[in-house]
Formats: sequence, C-alpha cells, structure tokens
Amino acid sequence: MEKLKSIAKQLAELGFMGLNVDPDYGGTGAGAVAFCLVMTELGRGCASTAVTTAVTNMVAEVIHAFGNEQQKEKYLLPLCSGEFVAGSFGLTETGAGSDPAAMRMSAVPEGDHWVLNGHKIFITSAEFADLFVVWAVTDKDAPKGKGISAFLVERSFPGFWVGKDEKKLGQLASPANDLYFQDCRVPSENLLGGVNDGFRIAVSELSGGRISIGSMALGIGLAAMDFATDYAKERVQFDVPIASHQSTQWMIADNYTRLEAARLLLLRAAFLKDQKKHFTKEASMAKLLATEAANKACYDAMQILGGYGYTQEFPLERHYRDVRVTTIYEGTSEIQRLIIARELLR
Repeated sequence: MEKLKSIAKQLAELGFMGLNVDPDYGGTGAGAVAFCLVMTELGRGCASTAVTTAVTNMVAEVIHAFGNEQQKEKYLLPLCSGEFVAGSFGLTETGAGSDPAAMRMSAVPEGDHWVLNGHKIFITSAEFADLFVVWAVTDKDAPKGKGISAFLVERSFPGFWVGKDEKKLGQLASPANDLYFQDCRVPSENLLGGVNDGFRIAVSELSGGRISIGSMALGIGLAAMDFATDYAKERVQFDVPIASHQSTQWMIADNYTRLEAARLLLLRAAFLKDQKKHFTKEASMAKLLATEAANKACYDAMQILGGYGYTQEFPLERHYRDVRVTTIYEGTSEIQRLIIARELLR
C-alpha cells in the first residue's frame, strides 16, 4: 500500500493525475485520447496503479466539469499535484450497484451545512484518498434518480470514516473500502453542481470512466499476450517451438486481432469525448469489447504457458486475476449491452 501511495505521488509529479484538467488548475490538459494511451500503458505494468490513477483523474475531471470557481481553486491543484495522494468516487451502495439511482444514503440541509448519513461500498483508493466525491439522496420524494446530489467530502470531516479493505481476487495493491457517514457535516459550499443534479453528474462521468477501465484492460491483455507470445517462441514440445503449432498461432492471431479492434474503439470514444460530442454508446462499446477481449487474452495466454502459467513464478496468474474485475466495475458487461441497445434503438 505504501509503495502504491509513493507511485501515485510520482505519477502526479509527472502530470498524470490531471490529464483532462486545464493547466490553469494544475492539470496537463492533455485530453481523453492521451488519457486512454496512458491507462493502456499503466495497465501493462500494474493494474492497481492504473485504477488508482483512473479514479483520481475521474474525481479531478468531475470537479473541473461541474465545480464552481472556489471548488476548482481549492481542490484541483492538490489533486493534480499529488498533495492529495488520491481521490475517490463514492457512488456504490449495497443495494445500488448497477442501479445507482436506487441509493439510500441521505443528505439533509442544516444551517450552512449538509448532514450526511449512510454507507458506501467498494470505494477504490479510499484507504489513502484525501478527497471523496459522494452522492446522496437530497429529495426522497422526487422520482427515482431525480433527487440525488453530489458532495465534496474531505477525509477530515467529522462523522466520516473509512471502513474495511475488501479482500479481493486481484488488483491486491488497490484498496476497495467501505465508507461510513454518521451525521457527517459537509459545508454547503461543498455541494457539487446544483441540488438534485447529482445523478446527471454521475452518469456523465461514468462514460469517461468506461474509457479508462477499457484502456487499462487493454493494457493487461496486451501484457499477457506479449509474454505468452515470447514464451511460445522459446518453449519446445514435439521437437519444435510451440509457436510452430497452428493451435497456438490461432490463439495469438485471434487475441491480438480482438485487442487491436478494442484499441480502435477506445481511441474513437476518447476522440469523440475530446471533440465534446456524444460518446456514451461508443464508450460502452469500447469498454465491453476491451474488457471481454482482455479476459479472453489472459485466459489464452495462461493456456499457452500451460502449468507454468498457473504458478506465481510467471506474471500470467497476476494478469488473469487483475483483469477479471474489469468486466464488472464501471458498469458490468451486461449493463454495457443495455446501454448500447438503448442508444441504438433510441
């Protein structure tokens, strides 16, 4: 964990924690295409580092897009510079995962504060994040999804604490924690956007998050296939390298084809985002294909290594574990299909 915190600070110093944030607020202003490329290369090396970078960028981006001038000046520079180690995105609840509009956490105005009560789960980087974007119901009588607001919550606010780190299958260096709010007092100026405008904010940012997770998955899949391909050239069975066998060749050809197709979809979605055009469908298509292709690539790469792929002596077992969750978080593959169909049938 300490190593990841150190790496996060180094990435901030290199400008990687505010890639889509204006330089006036400490970002690099490199845009969504650059972010896509960065996430792919980080995914090649370490998925835990990549997801911490992705979520911190999401927090910075949502403040940049929806925050007022005071909020931008107060929070963006610390996020982008590494003064804040990381940011966290507090949306998911026990009964509100794929259906975030079903959240139960509440926020009630009281004087010059909002009082938050509730519980969030699976919150990436919460173990060491300094700033959280948190969603809560501010009008329980409004139609579903219409009475939700977003808040900027600092780690030090009274009545807020971070709970247990989940013991996960993969991405072991990336913590995923519970968040607890018990009469947590958040200053009124920390309301992000307008009252009851939070669900729109969340949905708009999730599309960008799908590009980042798809890009990370692409990197994991490429790392797995690169390793397996090099191994296949050297591993001899039946007196020839196993890369000489058609069965191995077809696995290599099919997986690289799928991964390259996913890369192009990701870059197209990122390009549309940079052009300020509608990219919801393209982001979901890219995330769906990239994460499913990366999972298949890691499966086949392990198959090419055989028994060695199942051991911790080689990196395939780590890639295999790390990639699995990419078809689950930031919207499951099933949710992506629903979004794609909705957009096509609209």
